[in-house]
Amino acid sequence: MPLDVSCWTPAEAPWPAGVRAGFTWRTGGVSAAPWDSLNLGDHVGDDPAAVRQNRARLAQSSALSGRYLRQVHGSDVVRLTPQSPDGLVADACWTESPGVAAVILVADCLPVLLCSPDGQQVAAAHAGWRGLAGADGQGVLEALCSTLCQHNGLSDLSGWVAWLGPCIGPTAFEVGSDVRDALIAGNPEANTCFTPVGATSEGPPFWADLPALAHQRLARCGITDIHGNHGSVEWCTFSDSRRFFSHRRDARRLGSTGRMAAFIGLVR
Repeated sequence: MPLDVSCWTPAEAPWPAGVRAGFTWRTGGVSAAPWDSLNLGDHVGDDPAAVRQNRARLAQSSALSGRYLRQVHGSDVVRLTPQSPDGLVADACWTESPGVAAVILVADCLPVLLCSPDGQQVAAAHAGWRGLAGADGQGVLEALCSTLCQHNGLSDLSGWVAWLGPCIGPTAFEVGSDVRDALIAGNPEANTCFTPVGATSEGPPFWADLPALAHQRLARCGITDIHGNHGSVEWCTFSDSRRFFSHRRDARRLGSTGRMAAFIGLVR
């Protein structure tokens, strides 16, 4: 029987057989405005019953049981099993358990999905600027890759496949010098991912390119087979209110906004 993908789109990448990955639209759910309609976040003020119904709809249509983290813009990593509850505090997760989906919620931050060459392990990370920056050049992607390397006895993750999902784009994500400095600390090559917007009394603001920053950091971990978001406008959550929630666009104006999900799991 074909999958119902009315509320999500496949994350297109050369995944091994038995791997299912996708990204939800903001449409196809039951939540009222300003969370309309497929809001999957239970921390943004939406009716909890609507969130539960939306999550159940995604689980049924993807044939995967998602595990939803409590994301805090940090770099903690958790392993998911069928016994793992929702609400584990972490910004990255991985699993070897069939039927369990690693899920990342976003509304401008960058979701990153990973898979091992043999299709036996999948992982996901929440890579906003704070998570990418981390401390001394070691952020959430480095933490996740280090965890996977240690588990598998590897020196790097060469051969792994990555997919980057929609996020606020490089012509919409304006940041100050403090954010730029945090992201180039320990990673001087990251300077190429910032474009000056103009001068102010507090220094020049910059356009920040989250997908480019993630590409650089994944490459340092040995991952070069990267698909999905390369920074073009069709991937920009801020620019498309029909398809995407955007915290920066909507939270102040509407009081809140919903969350979309990137997910990956083993279905065999």
